Amino acid sequence: MDVTQALLDSIWNSLGGKADAPRQVQFTSQGALPSAFPVTDLAASTMAAAGLAVDELRQAAGFGPALLAVDRRLASFWLASSLRPRGWQVPPLWDPIAGNYATRDGWIRLHTNAPHHRAAAERVLGSHGDRAGMAASVAAWDALALETAIVQAGGCAAQMRSAKEWSIHPQGLAVAAEPLMHMQEHAASGRAKFAAAFDPARPLCGLKVLDLTRVLAGPAATRFLAAYGAQVLRIDPPSWDEPGVVPEMTLGKRCARLDLHKPQDRAVFEQLLSGADIILHGYRSDALEHLGYGADWRRARNPGLIDVSLDAYGWSGPWATRRGFDSLVQMSSGIAHAGMLWRQVETPFPLPVQALDYAAGYLLAAAAVRGVAMRLNGVGALRARTSLARTAKLLLDQGTDYRQEPALARESAEDLAETLERTPWGEARRIIWPIALQGCPARWQHPACALGSAPARWETEAPPG
Repeated sequence: MDVTQALLDSIWNSLGGKADAPRQVQFTSQGALPSAFPVTDLAASTMAAAGLAVDELRQAAGFGPALLAVDRRLASFWLASSLRPRGWQVPPLWDPIAGNYATRDGWIRLHTNAPHHRAAAERVLGSHGDRAGMAASVAAWDALALETAIVQAGGCAAQMRSAKEWSIHPQGLAVAAEPLMHMQEHAASGRAKFAAAFDPARPLCGLKVLDLTRVLAGPAATRFLAAYGAQVLRIDPPSWDEPGVVPEMTLGKRCARLDLHKPQDRAVFEQLLSGADIILHGYRSDALEHLGYGADWRRARNPGLIDVSLDAYGWSGPWATRRGFDSLVQMSSGIAHAGMLWRQVETPFPLPVQALDYAAGYLLAAAAVRGVAMRLNGVGALRARTSLARTAKLLLDQGTDYRQEPALARESAEDLAETLERTPWGEARRIIWPIALQGCPARWQHPACALGSAPARWETEAPPG
């Protein structure tokens, strides 16, 4: 658990928190996920940082510090999936063509979950109905040349590099120079205002969160904010879907659709942003700028807005606007290569879960809540950002020679919360929430929902309790 505490100290320092705060956290349970890297420690420490931010907000509102405990085993489970359906199944997470392939000189990963990303890969490699056909096409390429061709075609791919190769790569150098969490304050008059009297048991109640995130990292952050009372409205384009993760990630939220290329929908979006307390977005670093909603525009439209963002490969360097996902960053940064050596196999060996996504998500949540505390104290509005690649560096910096712990105890019925969640797909239960903050339980007002199932407006009345 020394690794967990050391990670929390580093994370909390990057968030600008008080140095002694992490010492109040108690980490419970033994064991770890099997990996070359301390993934369980990363899970517990990032969740603890988000929990500390909630307690800091409560203290800013005049309440004393609360006991905070994080169950490392349950935190590990939440890095994979928290949902346990009853009588139905979540659709597959991965497209059949997605995965690792051998090239002439190494390995490459293709990310084809989105139809337009698969189409881009097929423009380069040809259309194949199965992995065998795709593998034959990939085998004729050098890894770097294929990565370059797919990215230039608008797709997503990553050559497997070692940590040493990444450390001297121009993008690896750029990421290494970035802070884990870049925190920037902007002038904003007045203090944060809550819709009702501050409730220490629901410290984010009354706050509006505009969620422009997809897949895992950003949605994990907004799911956390919803757990402590925030009103989260997720916005997706008309045709976007991610069926393999929607039941997991829309817990506590309302989900609407807008086409930001249409004037009428843009007007709705601009009104929503004007009323938001927090915006959290996970598009490529230049995507909102291209839509006319860059950082300067957002700040002018809503000076008190807490603006939190994530991208894949960092905010500087030649890949700052490159498409990317957790599995690709693991290949690029050396994590999959280090796992291969650790496992003593001849194929890429990634982390056992999408740990970069979830860890970055809890970092984003912690930054957002710290921003609320700052506003409550009369400090200016916060703009914060991190990346999957910088989160990968946090893990890589721990090395692979840490003390390996025994495997986690297997999941049992006692690990499931009593509450039955009634989703559009059927009933389900969730793994017990790993964070125990005295007097402040996690509680989601809405079950998971389908994308586009709600109107694009803020709720005018409190949801049923």
